[in-house]
Amino acid sequence: MNNTQRKRFNISSLLKECFLISAVAFVLALPLIGFRTFNGNEGLDWNFRWGYLLIAVTAVFIGRAILILWRQIHFDVVEKYWLKKIKSLNPKKHTPFFAISIGLLFILPFMPEVDRRIVDLATLVLIYVMLGWGLNIVVGLAGLLDLGYVAFYAVGAYTFALLGTVHDWSFWGSLPVAGAVAAMFGVLLGYPVLRLRGDYLAIVTLGFGEIIRVVLTNWVEFSGGPNGIAGIPRPTLFGLEFTRRAPEEQSFHHYFGIDFSGDHRIIFLYYVILVLALLTNFFVLRIRKLPIGRAWEALREDEIACRSLGINPVNTKLSAFALGAMFGGFAGAFFASRNGFISPESFTFIESAIILAIVVLGGMGSQIGVVFAASAIVLLPELLREFSEYRMLFFGMAMVLVMLWRPQGLMSHRRPTVVLPAMDSK
Repeated sequence: MNNTQRKRFNISSLLKECFLISAVAFVLALPLIGFRTFNGNEGLDWNFRWGYLLIAVTAVFIGRAILILWRQIHFDVVEKYWLKKIKSLNPKKHTPFFAISIGLLFILPFMPEVDRRIVDLATLVLIYVMLGWGLNIVVGLAGLLDLGYVAFYAVGAYTFALLGTVHDWSFWGSLPVAGAVAAMFGVLLGYPVLRLRGDYLAIVTLGFGEIIRVVLTNWVEFSGGPNGIAGIPRPTLFGLEFTRRAPEEQSFHHYFGIDFSGDHRIIFLYYVILVLALLTNFFVLRIRKLPIGRAWEALREDEIACRSLGINPVNTKLSAFALGAMFGGFAGAFFASRNGFISPESFTFIESAIILAIVVLGGMGSQIGVVFAASAIVLLPELLREFSEYRMLFFGMAMVLVMLWRPQGLMSHRRPTVVLPAMDSK
């Protein structure tokens, strides 16, 4: 809502919008709330529930009015406050805070009241954080809407699964290969869609993700089809395995002279994905300051201006697709190794939607926003698990409220990569 809209705001426009929303709510709620079926004397019968319907429509009317008034009254105050706060941020002052946060992540498995389930859940959060940072290159920095990012996730997972089960490759030897293969698929996707933008690009990337899933499902001789691939090897620590059946000279607990525990493998997997995620974050933060990173942001703002400045849009888009796909491949390889089993059902469109929601909810181009959004999207359904089938309803309502409260993401205001010096007023 801009300044012109605020000046023209009046009670009639508020009532008009509220009545329109209430009418839509009435149509949607009529078959769900307005009717009630019951077993009558002559079979199934029904009656009207006008009271419940009136309460639902009135709640929608009042809620919409409160939302409009809240935006009208508090928008300027909140936005100006956060803009002033963001402009006053000094990265050097916040270095200890980030260092403490990373330190807490490293000691998380050994904190009191932290059990195996919490560490495993933190591992899952870090997987989505890494995926969000990878997609953030394509969507947040380059401004290319990608709805098929799960395809690169699947390519990395199946690359490692096939190398590990068929050719007996280790996780560490297969990891760079999985990233390289995923990057190659990113170039294959990016090259044909160089002239597409917006919705058209989103449709093509969505189709690419579905093509990968369908191929993995039907090419049984290659991928195992719907049965998937089992027996995928786990990561090792300098050749030491975290299994009871491993030889003594290759067993982690025998080498260090400790009792065997299944928690050792969970903690080790947590540290592996933590290091991979931190390396991803470091790479993205560094490359944003290089010419290619600035070219991504310029391409996101205005492609025509990029061409006039001599920036090659072809190479810029292909580099964004390739690097984003590479990190998706790394995360896919770790996912396959963590689970020990993969199948095409793990790489459906809903996964792409979740990863894209993480980037959008966190704030386009915001690294720390991706962390908050990934934590919320992964942990909120877990916290609402007691509500059984209603937990996804509450989860969807929470996402709607966040987008109404912060339509540009949780961390929509971020420091620009390049800041021009202030012009002399004289």
